[in-house]
Amino acid sequence: MAKADYMMSILWILQARRSVTAQELATELEISTRSVYRYIDGLCASGVPIISDAGHHGGYRLHEGFTSAPLLLDVLGQRTLIQAVNFALDTGFPHSEQLRKIIHSYKQYIGPDQVELAKRHEKTLQVLAPSSSAWEVYLKCLEQGAAEGFSVQMRYRKHSDTEDVQRTIDPYGLVQWKSTWYVVGYCHLRQDIRSFRVDRMADVRLTECSFEIPENFAAADYSFSI
Repeated sequence: MAKADYMMSILWILQARRSVTAQELATELEISTRSVYRYIDGLCASGVPIISDAGHHGGYRLHEGFTSAPLLLDVLGQRTLIQAVNFALDTGFPHSEQLRKIIHSYKQYIGPDQVELAKRHEKTLQVLAPSSSAWEVYLKCLEQGAAEGFSVQMRYRKHSDTEDVQRTIDPYGLVQWKSTWYVVGYCHLRQDIRSFRVDRMADVRLTECSFEIPENFAAADYSFSI
């Protein structure tokens, strides 16, 4: 088995039992006690709260407040994950609240030194001119429509228009290009595949009309309106 597989096996055993010794783990997994110590150190480095009790009846056990397994990440992996989440939030990612909850929960599992290190790296990467949070509702609606295959109604104003135009589109996919979110899909008005800027939309609503995304479609292959 790979290192991660052994670490996960040890974690499962610790979750299933009140306490287990290094020798018991070594026997059950058919590895050396030295390997057990190494994998335990790896789990602790990834944020798993393992307690080592000394003495004749000692062994390894999980902290009582631990209820689920975190990602098995080293310090670099933890920093990368947190930076990636903050980077996504700056772009106007449509599920920002869920992302914040995930990172908040993850930080509960890593040690205070790791949390402090992560905080120092959180905002070292940022997106200039991040998307408005007001468009997050529109992005959620468009993403849901694309994922579940439902058409979307909206009011849309192109740069050359003086008034909004009612549109119904089949959203095929979302793309962020040059700090702006676009949706590519089939426009019922123009009867063709078009791209639309999310910042020019208003009153975006999901409909009950279903559609199928063309096979091998890739939103990034289409040109985007300026």
